[in-house]
Amino acid sequence: MGNYSVVVFDFETTGLSPGYGDRAIEIGAVLLENNRITDRFQSLMNPGMRINSFIESYTAISNKMVKAAPPCAEVMEEFAEFIGDHPLVAHNASFDRKFLDSEFRFIGKSGNREMACSMLAARRVYPEAPNHQLGTLVRYCGIDTDGTFHRALADAEMTGHLWISMIAEIKKVFGLKQVSFDLMRKLSKITKAKVPAYIEIFT
Repeated sequence: MGNYSVVVFDFETTGLSPGYGDRAIEIGAVLLENNRITDRFQSLMNPGMRINSFIESYTAISNKMVKAAPPCAEVMEEFAEFIGDHPLVAHNASFDRKFLDSEFRFIGKSGNREMACSMLAARRVYPEAPNHQLGTLVRYCGIDTDGTFHRALADAEMTGHLWISMIAEIKKVFGLKQVSFDLMRKLSKITKAKVPAYIEIFT
């Protein structure tokens, strides 16, 4: 079960909460198979509302860009197809999960699927990192980057490489041949002190 596949994804959005009417404006995702990126998905999406100037400058996504983009519903239908039955990974997954569930509700789909948070997992795998923001971890792990952040596909690719790096680290430290999705998901839910004993179960 070590050679599972996962879809790592990232949203750019009009704000922090779909509960306040915020919508997705870009989605980027990578498919990881056998700890390699084998496929990519990226699209801007038109939320049918204006983006404020802070979000424009933060993401470099302009109102003009989203106006020319396909509507959210169309992009989410395509993304649902891309996901298939794969479990999901996101950095700060609770944020992306809210938007995934919300955008899926708009098109009558269920967002109910297995999902892991790379940020929470990284707190257990790299407790010595200065912090667990994506950019910090990418530098800490020596992952090559073109320096683009806050664009969905770039962030999804970086998160994918971080996920691969964490699996390699666990294999190295604990001598595991395979690291399952379930191990990674549960890792983020236990205290730091319990990590070695928990991973021993899998050796």
